[in-house]
Amino acid sequence: MKIMGFTQKIILSLTLALGLGSVVHANVGGPAWDKAPDRITDKAALQNGAKVFVNYCLSCHSAAFNRYNRLQDIGLTAEQIKNNLLVTNTKIGDTMKAAIDPQQAKAWFGVNPPDLTVIARSRAGAGGTGADYLYSYMRGFYADETKPTGWNNHVFPNVAMPHVLWEMQSSMTPAQYDQTIGDLVNYLQWMAEPAQTTRKTMGTWVLIFLAGLIFLTWKLNKAYWKDVK
Repeated sequence: MKIMGFTQKIILSLTLALGLGSVVHANVGGPAWDKAPDRITDKAALQNGAKVFVNYCLSCHSAAFNRYNRLQDIGLTAEQIKNNLLVTNTKIGDTMKAAIDPQQAKAWFGVNPPDLTVIARSRAGAGGTGADYLYSYMRGFYADETKPTGWNNHVFPNVAMPHVLWEMQSSMTPAQYDQTIGDLVNYLQWMAEPAQTTRKTMGTWVLIFLAGLIFLTWKLNKAYWKDVK
């Protein structure tokens, strides 16, 4: 799992800030969101999503509330993270900061590109989950010669972001591309709350425990009052 060259990363993802950065302003109305695949426990899918995220998103967008070494939770070794996902002088214990200089980003885009750590949680709405929105948005680009970028988006009409993954899409079958976007979205969903699987499992056991406790309490109460007239 190798990352692309630093310069190529910058070129491919500079304009990502114009799209995902303005995602929060997307019109609530519009086409229904497609259901994102749920592979939050699939470590291979999460690893592929992490690779796409580092290659195409991290140049401009930080994930400052997540550290590289947290990727060990999805099955990557420290050596794999160091060899394949770190650039420049980044250390494995560092937070995932954007490669772009904040002052340059503000000069180019007017604002600093937003942090993507919890983007999958922030986009939940009436149309579905945040993962559903991102999955639909990233698959919603189409060629539009009337736009300066040459691209438009069905989910977010007139979005400023071009289709930065078009080369990837052109080299894959539709099914392969959808799977790749699904992996990216699942990684973003995982990154928004790495402990969510543990939380859900613990919640299930707590409910089971409470149900058992209620049953025992009911039986005890029944036995205690059985001879009371």
